Order: sequence, then structure tokens, then C-alpha cells
Amino acid sequence: MKPLPRSFYSRETAIVARELLGKMLVRLTDHGDIAAKIVEVEAYKGSDDPASHAYRGKTSRNQLMFGKAGFTYIYFIYGNHYCLNVTTETESIPGAVLIRAVEITRGQEIARRNRRVEALKELSNGPGKLTQALNITKAHNGLDLTETKELFICDPEVKESFNTVVTKRVGIKAGREKPWRFYLKDNEFVSRS
Repeated sequence: MKPLPRSFYSRETAIVARELLGKMLVRLTDHGDIAAKIVEVEAYKGSDDPASHAYRGKTSRNQLMFGKAGFTYIYFIYGNHYCLNVTTETESIPGAVLIRAVEITRGQEIARRNRRVEALKELSNGPGKLTQALNITKAHNGLDLTETKELFICDPEVKESFNTVVTKRVGIKAGREKPWRFYLKDNEFVSRS
């Protein structure tokens, strides 16, 4: 499993978001490895996107969005869970893709222990659920996904065909009308939102 190169991420955010569907998110741990197919994402840009953390400019919180593409941007939300984002675009042009849901294909028992749930469908069908299932925390903020050994994204071993659904983003108020949410049609692990 070879991590995707920086050139994959160094493109327009919505294109990267759409093309992340079907890729594998891999988390290597001391307790075993977890591999998960990315089934739902949302794109967030900069000054033209009021839902983006980068909308009002660069801050200490969002500075990764203004840096190189291919890094993790992780933040704590609603006081109870982390969200995993992947930086996009080129330096000084902010962009990130929120990984909203994954289908865990390997390491399901590890994920079940991390989440403390039995139902496979409930393991990773939302951004907070997937970070808990893969034990992704603020400690993983700023990891280079093109080099890291503990967290990366790669092509699947066998490429599957699928249909992509494009909708408005969910869980936000400002900028909701932008059609930047992408997910695999009929995949049971897509979030309920």
C-alpha cells in the first residue's frame, strides 16, 4: 500500500474531494491495522466559502489549510469529537476535504473496541464516529499523508466501479448551497445527515 503522492492533493479542492471516494484510509497501530474505504466527503475552500475555517483568513487554528497539500487538518467540534480533513490546493490557497464517512474493510474488531459498539454499520458512518473508530485525535493534526507510517490514504487493491452522488453540504448553515458533498450511491456507511 503506497500513500497517494502530493500531486493528488495539490489540485482544486472539489476535484480532490470527488476523487477521494473509493480510496483507502489506512491507520497503522500497535494493536493492528485498520483499512477503510472512503465513502463520503465534503469540500471546503477559502475566502469564497463562508462554511470554511479559512473564510476569514489565516489563524493559528486553520494555518494548515494555507500550507502544503496532503496534510491532516484535525479539529475538535461540539466539545465531543474530532474531524479529519485533508489539505488541498497549493501553498497560500486554502482548501481541505472533510472525510465524513468510511467503510471499514480491515481491522473491524479494533474499530469496535475503539468505538465500543458492535453494529458494523454504526462504526464509521459519520465524521466523529470514524475518527473514534480509527483512534484519530488532535495528536494526528499536521501529519504528512504522503510520508507518514501511521496514517495515510492509498488506492484500493482492487478498483471498484461506483456511482457518485453530489449534494449540498450538511451540518452547516452558511455556504450550505454549494454542491460540494460527494458520496457513494447506496453505500450503507454514508452518514444519515
